Amino acid sequence: MNKSKRKGIEGIFPFLLMSSLFVLIDGLALLVTGTFEAAGVSAFENPNDPMDLVYFFVTMLVFTGVILLISRFRKRQTVHGIFLGAIGLSSFYVLYSLTDTVISELWSLGFSTVATIALIVMLVKYPEWYVVDACGIMAGVGSIAMFGISLNISLVIILLIGMAVYDAISVYKTRHMIDLADTVLALRVPVMLVIPKIRNYSLIRETKSLKEKLLKGEEREAFFIGLGDIIFPGILFVSTFYNIPGKGFLIALSVMAGTLLGFVTLMTSVVKGKPQAGLPYLSSGAILGYMVSSYILFGKLVGLTFP
Repeated sequence: MNKSKRKGIEGIFPFLLMSSLFVLIDGLALLVTGTFEAAGVSAFENPNDPMDLVYFFVTMLVFTGVILLISRFRKRQTVHGIFLGAIGLSSFYVLYSLTDTVISELWSLGFSTVATIALIVMLVKYPEWYVVDACGIMAGVGSIAMFGISLNISLVIILLIGMAVYDAISVYKTRHMIDLADTVLALRVPVMLVIPKIRNYSLIRETKSLKEKLLKGEEREAFFIGLGDIIFPGILFVSTFYNIPGKGFLIALSVMAGTLLGFVTLMTSVVKGKPQAGLPYLSSGAILGYMVSSYILFGKLVGLTFP
């Protein structure tokens, strides 16, 4: 077997692994939505209020600016603490929601607390790629479930379009998303998921920044996918299931299929070695999946509501 063919076969596994992350995180998010709803864990009180999106975008822009500003002044421990707190809270809610239905409330509370502490300690003491990914999965599941039950389908679609535009601008124009990626990768926090391309890859031993490798034209030993690239299409997945009675699950599956189609298209550009804005591909695929299945099953865009 020649070298190029072997390299192509070896590249299939990380691609399949990344694809499975979409399915895994979306599926777990769907499992915890009932518990989240019962516990009142939601991002917004009124899922039909357009001002929810205004609050979201303003908060996101301010948070991104603060993180980059703090990092510029070399106060990375502050950034680290902020992310660890958010990840710990999300992990606890997800673990509690997943275990509360199979064991007693007291045991679920104890297990979730101990497991969350263990994850955070591992993330601080031994932030290898699989530890980062495990914490990222917990954060992704919690975010998707919380926002999926907090926004109606109309607002989610607007959110996906807005985030796709923002992602494209931040990667191709201002390029501050690359700076943000380098910041979080240096801190080893799960805002990006890491999929190794080689068997002995170690995130701990990774010393060069993403920007440095791009400037030198070096081949990366791992794929990196922003957690937001999984979260935002996943919100539409949960929202369609949650807001469309009867056939919501079929439409949600179509949203996931569209997301995976967008992911395949995205990866054809990523393998060329340049960073790509993921949400223009992934959001488009998710929305297309919703539209196609909605017309097939109902003959119209079902579930859209406007104030």
